[in-house]
Amino acid sequence: MILETPLSNRKIIHVDMDAFYASVEQMDAPELKGKPVAVGGSSKRGVVSAASYEARVYGVRSAMSGVQARKLCSDLIFVKPRFDRYKEISAKIRAIFFEYTDLVEPLSLDEAYLDVTQNKKGNPSASLLAYEIRTRIFEEVGLTASAGISINKFVAKVASDYNKPNGQKTVAPEEVLSFLEGLDVKKFYGVGKVTKSKMYQMGIYTGNDLKARSEAFLTAHFGKAGKHYYQIVRGIHYSAVKPNRERKSLAAERTFAENISSEIYMLERLENIAEELQKRLQRNEVAGRTVTLKIKYSDFSTQTRSKTIPYYVSDAAILLDTAKELLYQAPMKDSVRLLGISLSNLNAAEKNQKKKNEVTLIQLKFDF
Repeated sequence: MILETPLSNRKIIHVDMDAFYASVEQMDAPELKGKPVAVGGSSKRGVVSAASYEARVYGVRSAMSGVQARKLCSDLIFVKPRFDRYKEISAKIRAIFFEYTDLVEPLSLDEAYLDVTQNKKGNPSASLLAYEIRTRIFEEVGLTASAGISINKFVAKVASDYNKPNGQKTVAPEEVLSFLEGLDVKKFYGVGKVTKSKMYQMGIYTGNDLKARSEAFLTAHFGKAGKHYYQIVRGIHYSAVKPNRERKSLAAERTFAENISSEIYMLERLENIAEELQKRLQRNEVAGRTVTLKIKYSDFSTQTRSKTIPYYVSDAAILLDTAKELLYQAPMKDSVRLLGISLSNLNAAEKNQKKKNEVTLIQLKFDF
């Protein structure tokens, strides 16, 4: 059965690097190859940013505490992250992508969507293009990548995880519905642990179970996400590959070696965080209007407090003053293990529109 959708003729590839950070470390230090490696900190408050496949065998995963990871794998080798190196490698990989299409939407340093419906190689087979791209990444960069190929971004992303590591999965238009129906709902991109547990409790274990529920039922139980689930299980996902994704926010945060409860200490930490955020804003040449304070307590619960101001800011002093105001907005419910400041409502969109207007004006002048 061919999926009836106006966009069913699109050819989307989702490329996902295999254990990217850990693989870069193993590539640069051959003595680490074949060994369980975790990129991140092993200290009391350290967190695993990435784990090699050798470490994953023991259950080590990203976002896991270093202490827990060590308990799972006593031979685990911790390596400090080198983000400049990861960015350097990522740039080489993206350069390969752009040789095939200009429609490249990076999601992070290690994954991206490519729309190859119309591609620079003139190759009608997205599967062959994905294989060629993965081969070039391995030969020119030295790392393996996995890929998913299908008619939309959602199915392509789900498929890219299907034959990891160093594999690919193509879901043709006529296979989309049966592919989704047979999947465990936990495999659906966007269904996290909480949603998965809720669905399981409702007897929704597979895509077929999800498809049997009405849109009204899913919306009643999952809010706006319910409509999303109703559509994606039917292969409906209209989002285009957007090569110029605008950054919506910038943030800086710190996890502390010991929980802190003194407001004086919190203010000292916030000052450093505000200065770091200012540097990031300056590097990206943006400012914003909504300041958000993030507080993670010792029981791992998280609270956010926000304030929108009537003008764009990027100055550390203003960020700090606003964060202080938010800190005093309500009493702390417990000791604090993490503080963060983020800035959203950025002026990036206005800057891009201004550039577009300038280009249009120049074109009009030339046309005239």
